[in-house]
Amino acid sequence: MAVIPPLRGSPPPIFWTPSPSYKPELEAPKLNPTLWPRHFTPDNYAKLVGQTLPFLSFLLNSLVTALGTALITVAFTIFSGYSLSRGAYRFRGLLGYLILIVRMLPLVVLIAPLYLLLLKVRLLNTYVGLIIGYTSFALPFGAWMMKNFIDSVPKEIEEAALVDGCSRTQILLRVVLPLVLPGIFTTAAFVFIDSWNNLLYPLTFMNTLSRQTLPAGLLLSFTGQFKTDWGGMMAASTVTTIPLLVAFFAIQRSMVTGLTAGAIAGE
Repeated sequence: MAVIPPLRGSPPPIFWTPSPSYKPELEAPKLNPTLWPRHFTPDNYAKLVGQTLPFLSFLLNSLVTALGTALITVAFTIFSGYSLSRGAYRFRGLLGYLILIVRMLPLVVLIAPLYLLLLKVRLLNTYVGLIIGYTSFALPFGAWMMKNFIDSVPKEIEEAALVDGCSRTQILLRVVLPLVLPGIFTTAAFVFIDSWNNLLYPLTFMNTLSRQTLPAGLLLSFTGQFKTDWGGMMAASTVTTIPLLVAFFAIQRSMVTGLTAGAIAGE
């Protein structure tokens, strides 16, 4: 079996994703690829908005489900994280570790129970069903993230608010949340990216091509039994990456601030 030698002076891998997207069908899968296409063509991008491939539907499905999961997860984990951080009830520490254990379970463990649940309530092949699947795995992660961020808020600020007559709910919404906004953006960003890249749940819970998200839709559209359209797949992957890059750079400062705040929690 022949071994292909590595390319000398090869650019970073990120440049090899858009490169094949501008190559014709016969040039894209060559064993000795070139970074710059010998025969430049935008046909692979034109196919994405054509009549045969529901790429825009894939994109819309990913945006709706990923954004919905991020918003719902943040809304729930704000309260659960505050409870784990400031609660004075018994077994609070044990409950936190149990939540962490759930997060450590493989993704595939929840597929069968979720599939039967969604089948029973007739939510298969729906946005709501897929968001429920995403959220079930994102909630433990989000709860621990928010707990660490809230831990970094000095308790003296809340005690002063209690003296002024604020309730616990008012303290959370008016005092704590403005101080942990970077943590909220960080948690939402991680949940969004994780949901956007999820492949297993859409393949399981969506049974029509038009309802698939981008990872599953691209896999089903460009990969066949005897042939893989590498040019089209790379064009779709390039377009798919753009929303993630935009989201990352838009909240980069908040993510760094939030991760730093969570890292020094408890000091």
